[in-house]
Amino acid sequence: MSEHGNSASIVPAGAFHFPVERYGQTRKYAFLLLPDFTLLAFSSAVDPLRIANQLAQKPLYQWDILSESGAPVLSSSGVEISARRALTLLDADVNLFVCSGNNGRTAASAQTLAVLRKHSRMGGVTGGICTGAMTLARAGLLENRTFTLHWENQPAFAEGFPDLVPTQSIFERDGNILTCGGGAGATEMMLQIIAQDYGDDFAIAVSDMCLRGSGLEHRPLQQSSIAAAIQTRNPRIVQIVREMYENIEDPTPLEQLAHSAGMSRRQMERYFKQKLGETPLAFYRNIRLDRARSLLGGTDMNVIEIATACGFGSSSAFAQYYRARFGASPAAYRKTTFSE
Repeated sequence: MSEHGNSASIVPAGAFHFPVERYGQTRKYAFLLLPDFTLLAFSSAVDPLRIANQLAQKPLYQWDILSESGAPVLSSSGVEISARRALTLLDADVNLFVCSGNNGRTAASAQTLAVLRKHSRMGGVTGGICTGAMTLARAGLLENRTFTLHWENQPAFAEGFPDLVPTQSIFERDGNILTCGGGAGATEMMLQIIAQDYGDDFAIAVSDMCLRGSGLEHRPLQQSSIAAAIQTRNPRIVQIVREMYENIEDPTPLEQLAHSAGMSRRQMERYFKQKLGETPLAFYRNIRLDRARSLLGGTDMNVIEIATACGFGSSSAFAQYYRARFGASPAAYRKTTFSE
């Protein structure tokens, strides 16, 4: 990045110091902000670098904030972040991360994809934060790679890139490709990088400053277990809910779900009402409607295709249930989403 001026080497003052003895060359990062990027994921990646500099009182890391044009970028929360400059080809020693949000499938321009390809070919580390993996996939950088992105956007990713399968991990590293699910995943990814650079003890000190607790143990998966998500430890309900999530396009009959869990349908109905507050039928339908909402906002599939993919026999029934759950028709939701 030297040909474009100095990136930020921020070493703020702080009350707590953690000396780093084996300090060599400053490690360089660049964060490309795409329109409607997730502010939480971006800041969760940058701040561990700032904290590391503060604790060491040395410029261990420096970072550049980029946009495609060099103009400020509006995040999905409405907060605008200024970019230092426009994206151009970077030196190979720069770790370049793409930050995007729910429209990550289409946010990057063809010129940006070309820069990412060249940076990767030069051996530069290329990463995706939150939905940044969608841009990396469009650039052709994820073939035969292990990667992840935010769980909310994985159904839409699967529709757009059927030959690429993300993991459920909170972050992944495969050679010079790094990806994370955003939020806490970005912090954990950066803590692992800091640990590799300067040791576990220093990374633990950074973790403590992030108030995430001691140690570097991380949650391996993005989502809590189904049992925790539905706040019950009844193994039979957990089994049924798991089967529901695994069979969305071709819903499993309720009698079969009950039988596989070793109970009658009446027992299943009673357990669901007691533990989850709704019938198995409504619970299953809402899972499928939530998947449909994700596909509406993250793919260009038409409403009939989405209805079929989510196990609805007709588009009219799908639209009726969708409106009842979300207060707008599928078409109206899509129009609002893509017009924003």
